[in-house]
Amino acid sequence: MTSNSAAPTAPARNLVGTGGPKEDSAWLEHVLGWTLVVVVAMFVTQVGWL
Repeated sequence: MTSNSAAPTAPARNLVGTGGPKEDSAWLEHVLGWTLVVVVAMFVTQVGWL
């Protein structure tokens, strides 16, 4: 019995960037991370959970 599944020829790690240690997006990750922290803090304050 043979399998005729259409598998990609390149590994998935070469097709999609995941923000791993080899990519140079540390500043972007920091900015987005702190933005998320501020947005969550504003939401918590407005809802009254604090």
